[in-house]
Amino acid sequence: MVSGRRAPRGDEDAAPYFESANTSPTICMMVDQGTKLVWTGHKDGKIRSWKMDQNFSDGTPFKEGFSWQAHRGPVLSMAISFYGDIWSGSEGGIIRLWPWESIEKSLSLSPEERRMSALLVERSVVDLRAQVTVNGVCNISSSDVKYLLSDHVRAKIWAVGSQSFSLWNARTRELIKVFNIEGQIENRVEMPSSQEQVVEDEMNVKFVSKSKKDKSQGFLQRSRNAIMGAADAVRRVAKGAGAFVEDTKKTEAILIATDGIIWTGCSNGLLIQWDGNGNRLLDLAHHPSAVQCFCTHGSRIWVGYLSGLIQVLDLEGNLIAGWVAHNEPVIRLVIGNGYVFSLATHGGIRGWNISSPAPIDNILRTELSERKDLYTRQENIRILIGTWNVGQGRATHNALMSWLGSAVSDVDIVVVGLQEVEMGAGFLAMSAAKETVGLEGSSVGQWWQDHIGKALDEGSAFERVGSRQLAALLIAIWVRKNLRTHVGDLDVGAVACGLGRAIGNKGGVSLRLRVFDRIMCFTNCHLAAHLEAVNRRNADFDHIFRTMSFTRSSNFFNNANVGVNSSSNQPTRDKNASTDKPDEGRPDLAEADMVVFTGDFNYRLFGITYDEARDLVSQRSFDWLREKDQLRNEMKAGKVFQGMREALIRFPPTYKFEKGKPGLGGYDSGEKKRIPAWCDRVLYRDNRTAPTKECSLECPVIASIVQYEACMDVTESDHKPVRCKLNLDIAHVDKSVRRQEFGTILQTNETIRSNLEALRFVPETNVSTNKISLQNQDTFNLKITNKSGEETVFYHILCEGQSTIKEEEAAPDYRPRGSLGFPRWLEVTPAAGMIKPDQVADISVHHEEFHKLEEFVEGIPQSWWSEDTRDKELILLVIVRGSCSTDLKTHRVNVRHCFSGSSLRIDSSTNASRRSQEGSTHNRPSNIR
Repeated sequence: MVSGRRAPRGDEDAAPYFESANTSPTICMMVDQGTKLVWTGHKDGKIRSWKMDQNFSDGTPFKEGFSWQAHRGPVLSMAISFYGDIWSGSEGGIIRLWPWESIEKSLSLSPEERRMSALLVERSVVDLRAQVTVNGVCNISSSDVKYLLSDHVRAKIWAVGSQSFSLWNARTRELIKVFNIEGQIENRVEMPSSQEQVVEDEMNVKFVSKSKKDKSQGFLQRSRNAIMGAADAVRRVAKGAGAFVEDTKKTEAILIATDGIIWTGCSNGLLIQWDGNGNRLLDLAHHPSAVQCFCTHGSRIWVGYLSGLIQVLDLEGNLIAGWVAHNEPVIRLVIGNGYVFSLATHGGIRGWNISSPAPIDNILRTELSERKDLYTRQENIRILIGTWNVGQGRATHNALMSWLGSAVSDVDIVVVGLQEVEMGAGFLAMSAAKETVGLEGSSVGQWWQDHIGKALDEGSAFERVGSRQLAALLIAIWVRKNLRTHVGDLDVGAVACGLGRAIGNKGGVSLRLRVFDRIMCFTNCHLAAHLEAVNRRNADFDHIFRTMSFTRSSNFFNNANVGVNSSSNQPTRDKNASTDKPDEGRPDLAEADMVVFTGDFNYRLFGITYDEARDLVSQRSFDWLREKDQLRNEMKAGKVFQGMREALIRFPPTYKFEKGKPGLGGYDSGEKKRIPAWCDRVLYRDNRTAPTKECSLECPVIASIVQYEACMDVTESDHKPVRCKLNLDIAHVDKSVRRQEFGTILQTNETIRSNLEALRFVPETNVSTNKISLQNQDTFNLKITNKSGEETVFYHILCEGQSTIKEEEAAPDYRPRGSLGFPRWLEVTPAAGMIKPDQVADISVHHEEFHKLEEFVEGIPQSWWSEDTRDKELILLVIVRGSCSTDLKTHRVNVRHCFSGSSLRIDSSTNASRRSQEGSTHNRPSNIR
């Protein structure tokens, strides 16, 4: 929901859209078929309605119907019950119910009476949490109500928190059961909980030695112990205060399948099946990433994951197929027009035929591949890579302009890596502790980003996209504004290589992002120091390369750009679809189209003296010096940076200088006289497997070096900053053209057309009657027969509308309830399910008076004048489809309730007994014979 004029997104040709007027952020949404409204829940606590059939005018934001203040906090979840009531959930375990009768009355009021309609709904609220709270003790959890699910099979409502559930009777609005994620029944006593007192002494870590024994350990050992002790203390304090406690088993999604079984998905990838009474039936694990969403159609269930993966399962939980749908988390899945559509966090929507994987997928892949020249595009961009060990110093604006600002006139992306931004035992210890609880960054790091941004004319020419800091290491990226729409999906990672592989004075920080749908990784490193530590440097690189990980696996990023379905992905029947990575041993960095490593690698010159090196530098004899370069020799031996390339070095060694001393005379002349070295480097790897490879969809990123130099005039550090300019050719797909080609193939390929036509088939079914007449408390057994000997049928029953029979012979005025729900006087069970070949489903259609006992005197309701005393008539819609049908068939059944005052006397004890037994039947519907 946004305000103002419609902004172009680039996909208007595929999916024209209209935008609403500005509102508070939308958190949840549901479609109401009965009222033809879309209901939205918002951060400001309001529920708003939007007409589906209003006239949308181009460029004019459409407006809400009516709204009301539902909660003080945000509306986190909503559901429409079996009887048309709206249920909403908020923070603190708040569940509220908005009766259909008040909503119907409000919808009938004119726009001028909108305030009155809001008040009418607000005053009708049923606070269910308050209803089950007695003497300050509440029977349900106080955790946020993340999801609400309406079980239309059994007329129940599931309220879902992160680790608890409450089950409600949608008709009586009574609490049936409270249970946890393990399926264990809970008898809650919710009392305010106070956090445990954090022991202040944990923070009082002193970096001093207290005995001669401590002093004898040596400076390095004492420093290591102090740093690790401080980090552990901060970590214990943070966890003791309850901050950032990680819980890997939270409910993240819920669904009711077509056979009536409830499915939930967890943050650890676990799928759980429940029966209609909240009994845990089965656990399934097909993928370790967090489950984000579900959808179902016929005999299939689709699961969307945080990793961008989609899996298809059958109703028993067996894995049919899996494929990479997006390079971002899949947050919504819906079925429409024979397709399953997925929505990712970046806003991308993709679609697959509901029969996939199927023969039409192979046909589409072949046909689209033959037309790739029509939709292949090639782009050219330039990237500036900068690296500088700043030695805990600060740079002047002139220094930053000399290094970066003067080189960006023809550059589209700028990536900057800094080392030794901030050092010191206390800072490193605090950073290590913060990393363990999900925090990173520092004020000094922010200073550097802000001042580099000024040198790049941030805000006008460039936009800062992201950054990652690991103690002393910092990497940040800026993108030119006219390229920004083609850059996204930023992800970050960090690997420490310092003391105990835990401290960030050494290590690597990485950024990964998508540029024209190609994945690029940039890593800033600071490897082990000292001339003799070559093997440690090699080991540091290997550790960083192999263990650098991002939120989502690079396999998902890369695979999301291949394939040929309408979404550019190909569903596959693959036993490996259930694994986290198709190639478990392959690091994330290895999967990118382009990888850049930059930083202070600390490789030195060997077999040469300080004076010899100084002489050769002054003579600019770099060819001879390069023969003494440790990094060059290690790369030739295949021991480090395997498969990567570097431009020919034509600048003086960048280490070590005396701060503030310009020119080549600034090399270290102190007591240690460190030999000059090319510590600061930039290496890269693109898609080429051979030098002659040309840019294409098979080899989409080709890079070449335009500039590689050091800024010798900058004197603020003992290192000189280095910059490298890369020219990139990028091949990518024009999605708009490919969509057009995809549509052409669907329309012209006869094999595909015949396959799609076959999906419209609905097995033949028969309903035992089209007219039912009920007296008070009557029950009629409606039979649905599946006449197919091979196909399973899935059915669900709705109420098209109810009419009150008037004395005059007027045509019935059927009025639907919310979500085509049922009036409270009618029970239809089960209202959905499946019927196997040649079997019959028995549906109970029962009249049930709905009066509270206090409304009766001697068994007679006191409101004889009310509409309930008149005959009523409604139409049941029995909707049937096959296992994978894109079409459906509808049977209409007329149900009439004939009111009889003499038969209205009730046995209140019998009625109470009937209600108490609700929830004890209908697990997986067993009404088939």
